[in-house]
Amino acid sequence: MRLPYTPNPPTPSTPADAAIVERIQARRAPRPLQPLDLTLLHSPPVADGWNSFLGAIRTQTSIAADVRELAISRVAVVNRAWYEWMHHAPLAEAGGVSKEGMAFVLEHEGPLEIGTKSDLLTEEQWAVLCYADEMTKNVQVKEETFARLRELFGEREVVEITATVACYNCVSRFLVALDVGEKNGVGPDAKH
Repeated sequence: MRLPYTPNPPTPSTPADAAIVERIQARRAPRPLQPLDLTLLHSPPVADGWNSFLGAIRTQTSIAADVRELAISRVAVVNRAWYEWMHHAPLAEAGGVSKEGMAFVLEHEGPLEIGTKSDLLTEEQWAVLCYADEMTKNVQVKEETFARLRELFGEREVVEITATVACYNCVSRFLVALDVGEKNGVGPDAKH
């Protein structure tokens, strides 16, 4: 980590900051505060906004866990955010993405094309994977990729998938820039 983590447990200096810490702890429960939280708490207002936004993305969308976590995991791979990968790849598998599918997500570096689907993923998973890949690498998404996503998902889901990919691009850039979790340069399989 490029900065020291805030104390754990945190030592808020105002009642407003204490309320922020309580909201973050409530969202994380029963797990403890994470290194990401202990980094963000250097700025309690930013930590509070982050907590609210990420809480909505992680727990209040209508998209299935497999596609949500697959999208997050692809962002992690493209941006080499191994701390993010470590947390979300197991959730993608728990949500229904096969181990082989996740290995493909991790190992495939070339462009993903909507018309060349991998047999390791469902149609929905492939469309979301291609969409996340294009959003992360190019920002702009090809019409054929968007059209396929639109065929498979409703408007709310498209907005939520897009917001998830955008959100986790923000998360990964924060994690990598500050080396939160000390994962930079160690790759996806490091155990420390």
